[in-house]
Amino acid sequence: MARQAVLLLAHGTPETVEQIPEYLRNVVSGRPLPQAVIEEIQHRYALIGRSPLTEITLEQGRLVEAELAAAGQLVQVYVGMRNWRPYISDVVRQMRADGVEEVAVLCLAPQNSRTSVGLYRRAVEAEAAGMRIDFTEGWARHPLLAEAFAERLRPLLTGLSAEVGAPVPVLFTAHSVPCRTIQTPAAGEGQPRRWPGEGADPYAEEAKGTAAMVAALAPEIPRWWFAFQSQGVSGGPWIGPTVEATLDAVAAEGVRTLILQPIGFLCDHVEILYDVDILFRGAAAKLGIRLERPQSLNASPTLAKAVADLARQGLARLRG
Repeated sequence: MARQAVLLLAHGTPETVEQIPEYLRNVVSGRPLPQAVIEEIQHRYALIGRSPLTEITLEQGRLVEAELAAAGQLVQVYVGMRNWRPYISDVVRQMRADGVEEVAVLCLAPQNSRTSVGLYRRAVEAEAAGMRIDFTEGWARHPLLAEAFAERLRPLLTGLSAEVGAPVPVLFTAHSVPCRTIQTPAAGEGQPRRWPGEGADPYAEEAKGTAAMVAALAPEIPRWWFAFQSQGVSGGPWIGPTVEATLDAVAAEGVRTLILQPIGFLCDHVEILYDVDILFRGAAAKLGIRLERPQSLNASPTLAKAVADLARQGLARLRG
């Protein structure tokens, strides 16, 4: 019987501020970036100390492996990063050296987009050689994903509402992507390669769908909004609405206490520890809004159950 394994994919992050120029070259595929942009990213990392993304993702992998083992499925769970060590290419080569023949691959970005999931898939398939791969395209609407986020949201929602004496509304967010990513070019126009069955990019709708599922599991939310955060520095427009514009609108409605929950990220990293905890919280304070966020999923047992369930499905499809 073919040896099976699971491969979890994530963005990756440098260990030190000094590594950021090399890291950013990976993120933008070698395109030159203005020195001012590099220095701004270094400044953000310096303010939060370091990004724990890699160590948290490795811990998530261990939790998924334990969850599979508890159900009697003894398979190794590997973790590969697209933009930093351990690189996807190195991990896939190691899997081949370990004798893995079939692998269930999942991207730890639940909402499917060509600029995220599509690039991860290409990186895996470039090194897969003879390995058979089952790639989960997206899992934005997995019920356990929504439950994991709701488990983090409900205690803060209950406590904060009791503290201020009224139900507190929620702003859900996901990472923005370039507008060109989600646009479907007209017939005959040049467009990026698409995989079989891939049509218009589903990212924006999947992100909003996750938010709606989480909100449904916390019916005490009086009202909620959705925005895209962390727009990038590459040329061209990025999808919105932005968090900043949404905060302006929320403040105009008289909201003075707000919970922001990123539902596109599965662990702490710079887009949460800086963008949310420092940048957005500061922007909200200037508008007279107290902004709080739930704990990130990180080592959530419910998240591990969701990923393990998806991995089992992928492994079963490979067995056919």
